[in-house]
Amino acid sequence: MEDANFAEGSYDPDRFGVIFGSGIGGLKSLENQFLIYYNDNSPKKISPFFVTMMIADIAGGHISIKYGLKGPNYSTTSACATSSHAIADAFMLIQRGTADAMICGGAEAAATELGIGGFGAMRAISTWNDRFKEASRPFDKDRNGFVLGEGSGALILEEYEHAVKRGAKIYAEICGIGLTGDAFHMTAPDPEGDGAVRAMKECIRDGGIDLNKVDYINAHGTSTILNDKTETKAIKTVFGKHAYELAISSVKSMTGHLLGAAGAIEAVATVLAVKNDMIPPTINLDTPDPECDLFYTPKVAIKRKVDYAISNTFGFGGHNASLLFKKIEV
Repeated sequence: MEDANFAEGSYDPDRFGVIFGSGIGGLKSLENQFLIYYNDNSPKKISPFFVTMMIADIAGGHISIKYGLKGPNYSTTSACATSSHAIADAFMLIQRGTADAMICGGAEAAATELGIGGFGAMRAISTWNDRFKEASRPFDKDRNGFVLGEGSGALILEEYEHAVKRGAKIYAEICGIGLTGDAFHMTAPDPEGDGAVRAMKECIRDGGIDLNKVDYINAHGTSTILNDKTETKAIKTVFGKHAYELAISSVKSMTGHLLGAAGAIEAVATVLAVKNDMIPPTINLDTPDPECDLFYTPKVAIKRKVDYAISNTFGFGGHNASLLFKKIEV
């Protein structure tokens, strides 16, 4: 709010909303309150704040109360695509004239006994416990799972004329969204990347641009065997020869996988890549997988002109979201 120069009294609260998601919600609160109940064998010891600490929508509620925002207010939950869906929903609400501005994003804190245990049981997370700083290694042939991260990311979307009129600091323009479903498997992506292909194609179509204008893709890039090769295949299907001219990178190599917060944090990285013409790196990419043969910006960031960029997020359940951002001169 400070960065966007939304001082108190400078906006219509009825036309300013919040969509803030979480893939899992308050997992640690659930664990703690269960143990209190289990150890004392009494529901009377459960905190009266238990439900509001646990439910996934409560972050949006807190944000709206803090700033007095009375526009649309709800949460999205679509696994790893959660906060990209929050951004997409905010975009559509502004497009249809329901709001002038929206805070959107997501938060996640699932690095708990149950969180780690559950993902470990499904063999989704890396087992490089002795080399944990190198364990998140998207597109590397030795990758064996993601590293669970925690955190939050937020953006403010604002109708263009409204932003210009009040002299807002504008980083970039969101100009296209692509939302699809795999309808294939609970956790595995479609082996041909069908949902990812359609999401990227739709965000490009929605943005009204030629696909060859895309300069950078912030990949979902989880460091899992299936995702990285499938996403690579999907990018090749969409872009053809241009796929080999793109700069691609996975922020998850540095942050880990933040589940419901991943889309927002990676959208922030994508927006800054557009604004600053700087491609973030994919660290730990020591030995590229032969099936992942595109340019993933290994090891170090590079300076490169970025006019259009896509941020991909794909979630368990087959939820896919691609967001298209555009450089804007103000």
